[in-house]
Amino acid sequence: MIISPNSSDISAEDELAMLLCRMPVYIQKSAMQKSSGILLEVVLDLGRNPELRFSDTTVTLEEYEVTKEDISFVTQQIGSFGADNRAGIERTLHRISALRNRAGLIIGLTCRIGRAIQGTASLIEDIVREGRSVLLVGRPGVGKTTMLRETARMLADEANRRIVIVDTSNEIAGDGDIPHPAIGRSRRLQVPTPEMQHSVMIEAVENHMPQGIVIDEMGTAQEASAARTIAERGVQLIATAHGNTLENLIANPTLSDLVGGVQAVTLGDVEARRRASQKTVLERQSPPTFDVLVEIESWEKVNIHLDVARTVDKILRGYEAQPEVRSISSDGVVKAIKSNRDLLNLSKKQFASEKFGDINPELDSGNFKNQRLGKFNKFLKIFPFGVDSQRLIEAGSNFGLNVLIMDNCEEAEFVITTKAHYRRRPKLLTSAEKLAIPVHVLRRNTIEQISSFFSFRTSTPSSKNMDNRGLEFAELEAENGVNLISEGSTSDIELSPQSSFVRKIQHKIAERSNLKSHSVGRGLSRRVTIYRE
Repeated sequence: MIISPNSSDISAEDELAMLLCRMPVYIQKSAMQKSSGILLEVVLDLGRNPELRFSDTTVTLEEYEVTKEDISFVTQQIGSFGADNRAGIERTLHRISALRNRAGLIIGLTCRIGRAIQGTASLIEDIVREGRSVLLVGRPGVGKTTMLRETARMLADEANRRIVIVDTSNEIAGDGDIPHPAIGRSRRLQVPTPEMQHSVMIEAVENHMPQGIVIDEMGTAQEASAARTIAERGVQLIATAHGNTLENLIANPTLSDLVGGVQAVTLGDVEARRRASQKTVLERQSPPTFDVLVEIESWEKVNIHLDVARTVDKILRGYEAQPEVRSISSDGVVKAIKSNRDLLNLSKKQFASEKFGDINPELDSGNFKNQRLGKFNKFLKIFPFGVDSQRLIEAGSNFGLNVLIMDNCEEAEFVITTKAHYRRRPKLLTSAEKLAIPVHVLRRNTIEQISSFFSFRTSTPSSKNMDNRGLEFAELEAENGVNLISEGSTSDIELSPQSSFVRKIQHKIAERSNLKSHSVGRGLSRRVTIYRE
């Protein structure tokens, strides 16, 4: 069947036909016969075989060769090419990009199929409806512009907000003066040249009083600066940027300002020791322009960083980001996967590392608790590796503990070593870890570090002699649990076992945030659980 270019019914189903009818006849036939997948691109390079790129395969038409007449046939039936070498077809979302020779003549075309897919914005619908600024990133072709377009329609039509789209290459709302119906009641500002996108962004705010601005493909420092100016005026921003992940943007000097920017800071001696880091570190420079960052893996799955500022701070300090993973099923149900226990354990390890020395990162959360609680019998059996035995005995006695120095790590309850020794990964420490014997790593072999070890692991302190740092950890753990529930967690948060005095303090922390809590377990295992009624 040969497609006619004179069809008057311009529905979503006909948009593909409107592109194919502007292709050579052999392309039209092949596009319908070669694959059962979704057609994504048609590639025409002078003197080469045409390529049809489907979602499941790439088909090369070996029996044909692209001629100048073929390229001319296509270019005469589409819109004019702009400074970015892009053109389109009026009232459609297709994008045709040109390859030119040194004389400026077109010798190749990449015809990308544009589709409006409803429902793709449902993964982030709750976030954008709250009015939060959202930045979308992902690899080329993953669906950033499709989600951006659907988000604009949803905010304009369903949330009844004034939305203005800054459309640099007419890729969001299609070619021509009349925007594509896929953007709903959103208004569209066309950009004469890509170099003017930042000035049109400011024009949109100053002239049209939008509640939200939608921008595609931010890639220059001027556009990043314009985005910050818009955000500071209280206008919601929904945009895409070049990059696959949040880490890519942090490392990109041009676009890092979108997530707060990065600067080198020189720490004082005390702070450097507290962090166990070098004196020169990287820190976030300013508040991020965007509140939320979405890493798009596919149309059905995204990773969401709900607090960009906090996440960037963690990454710069060497901790792993913990995004919320959302997916959408075939029946349109959105599922969110968020490991509250992982986030809580990360806060525990971060606190312990900064206050008391580095906890062995290879131990899981269960071993972390065992390290902290231990088995404090009348005698505490310790195997020191690179740590002074006499200092261990003296520090232990200050906490009412009888420390026994063991000659064999297999008979010890704990192995204690220093960071310098642990980094060399000696065979003895590796063997202890394989035997599931807790290994505690001190920053240095000092009486202060050893005392912190015993203080942190005292499991039954009284209200009179409890170490302030142990109490500080317990309070932070409760506050982290409260924050997780306040951020939307539906799971109960279970804290580490504590004495009755500490549990009372943790109950009061939950009560201040209008949350419920109760104690579970018996004896040394009794602990607080925080939940929403």
